[in-house]
Amino acid sequence: MNIKEQLLEKINKKTAVVGVIGLGYVGLPLAVEKANAGFRTIGFDIQEEKVRMVNEGINYIGDVVDSELEDLVKIGRLSATSDYSFIKEVDFIAICVPTPLDEYQQPDISYVKSTAIEISKYLKRGTIVVLESTTYPGTTEELLLPILEEGSGLKCGQDFYLAFSPERVDPGNLIYKTKNTPKVVGGVGKDSTEIAAAMYRAVLNSDVFEVSSPKVAEMEKILENTYRNINIALANEMAIICHKMGINVWEVIEAAKTKPYGFQAFYPGPGVGGHCIPLDPYYLAWKTREYSYHTQLIETSGIINDSMPAYVVERSSKILNRFKKPLNGSKILILGIAYKPDIDDYRESPAIKVIEIFEKEGAIVEFYDPYIKEYKYKGKVKKGKEELTNDSIKEADLVVITTNHSNVDYDYIQQNAKFIFDTRNAMKDVKNKNNIELL
Repeated sequence: MNIKEQLLEKINKKTAVVGVIGLGYVGLPLAVEKANAGFRTIGFDIQEEKVRMVNEGINYIGDVVDSELEDLVKIGRLSATSDYSFIKEVDFIAICVPTPLDEYQQPDISYVKSTAIEISKYLKRGTIVVLESTTYPGTTEELLLPILEEGSGLKCGQDFYLAFSPERVDPGNLIYKTKNTPKVVGGVGKDSTEIAAAMYRAVLNSDVFEVSSPKVAEMEKILENTYRNINIALANEMAIICHKMGINVWEVIEAAKTKPYGFQAFYPGPGVGGHCIPLDPYYLAWKTREYSYHTQLIETSGIINDSMPAYVVERSSKILNRFKKPLNGSKILILGIAYKPDIDDYRESPAIKVIEIFEKEGAIVEFYDPYIKEYKYKGKVKKGKEELTNDSIKEADLVVITTNHSNVDYDYIQQNAKFIFDTRNAMKDVKNKNNIELL
C-alpha cells in the first residue's frame, strides 16, 4: 500500500490519531467530535489554562456538552498539550488558530504562520494537514505549503497532504453544531481532497462537499460571511433612512418577510460582531489589492456597519437632549455585551465599541449581561453589574439595549427605566412602549 492508501485505511478503521491545534470556539468542539467518532485525539493550545482544563475534563465552550468532554478524557480518547512535539504522533492535523485583523484592519496571519513553522519541525511522512482558520484566498498554497515543505523536507502530495476546510461554527445555534453542519473541503491535489473529505465523513453527520482547490474553499468561506455583512449593512442603512422618515424599520422587515421568494430577513443593530462577519470582508478587500481592484460594495458595507456604534451614541445623545440632559455626565446602562443573543462570546462585539464611545464623550457607563460578568478590551478589564435591580435601572438616565438576550425581563426594565433606546427590537412584546425608542 502507498501512503495514501495507508492513511485512508487508518481513517476507515479509526486508528488514525487526530491533532487539533487551537482549542477555542472552533477547535474544542471539533476535537470532541473527532474523539466521539472513535479517534484518539490530541488537542494543542499555547494557553496552559485551557490545556489544564481539558485534561481535567472541565469544559469552557458553550457548544460542547460538559459530560461528553469529561467522559472522553476519562477513557483516554481526548487529551491536551502545549508541546508541539505531539505532531510526531498524529496522522491528521486540523489548524484552528485565530486569524484576527491588526490595528490597520489588515489580516494578521501570524498565528497560522507560527503554527505552520512548528508543525514543519515534527511533520512525519503520511500525515494530512488541514487549515480551518478563516483567511484570504491563497493562504494554504502560498503560505502553509512552502513552510511545511521547507521545514520538514517532505513533498506535498508525495510525502504528506494539505487541504483547507473552513470552519462553520455558529455559537449558540440550537440546531446546527459542528456534528451536523455540512463541510467544504479543497485540497492541494485530488489525493489531499479525498483524504480530508474521508476524515470529515468519518466524523460528521453531514454532507462533505469537495471543491477543486484550497482557494475555492477559502473564497467560499469569505463569500458566506461577506453575504451576511452586506445584507446587515443594508438593514442598518434602511434603519437610518426609516428613522429619518418616521417609519418603523422592524415592521417593514416583518412585512417583507411575508414574500415567499427573493427575500431573506436581516436585521439592523449597533454593529456586527463575532469571529467572522466583521473580519472576513477585510481579508478579501486586502487580497484583491494585489489585483488592482477595490471591492467597492464590500468596503462600503464595512463602513456602514463600523459606523453603527457611533450612530447609536448619536441617537442616544438626541434622546437625552429631549430631557435636557447632556451626554457628558449622564448615566448610561448598557444591556448586553455578547455579540449575539444567549451566548457568552463578546469577540468584536459592537456593544464594547458603543461603551467606548459613550465614555469618550464623558458618559458614566455601566453594563449588565446575564452571560458576561466582565470583559477585557485593550488590556483593561471592565466589570458589569451582578444583577439588575430597581435602583440600577431607575438611576440610569438612559438604558441602551445592545444585545437581545431571551432571559431578561424586559417588562420589568420598561416599568423601571426613565427611557430606553432599543437597538435590537428586544422590547417587541412589551405592551407599554411610551418610554421606548427603536433603532
